[in-house]
Amino acid sequence: MATRDQTAEAAQEKDRERWMARFQVRLAMRPGVDRAVVLQAVEYVTTHCAETGEHPRTAFGDPDAYAAQVAELLVPQDRAARARRRDGRLDALDSVLKKAREAMGL
Repeated sequence: MATRDQTAEAAQEKDRERWMARFQVRLAMRPGVDRAVVLQAVEYVTTHCAETGEHPRTAFGDPDAYAAQVAELLVPQDRAARARRRDGRLDALDSVLKKAREAMGL
């Protein structure tokens, strides 16, 4: 049977995992972010938390906001702008295809 300390520790670890998962997903969704940026950021957060014993929320705050900060710092502005333009064109194409499918009754 688990003790209170073990239960609290398990809950804390689960919360850390949720924070990291959300951070990774939000970071990966930012324009211009590639695998290398995500890996670099995750390594930094993991190392910092291991060395200090801090929870990532305590050290870095909200995972969504921190993902935006990291993307701004690590992704060159021209690459982010190209990704936003590409995403905009893909959204426009998707919209046209959706309308065509609706018109054809698909």
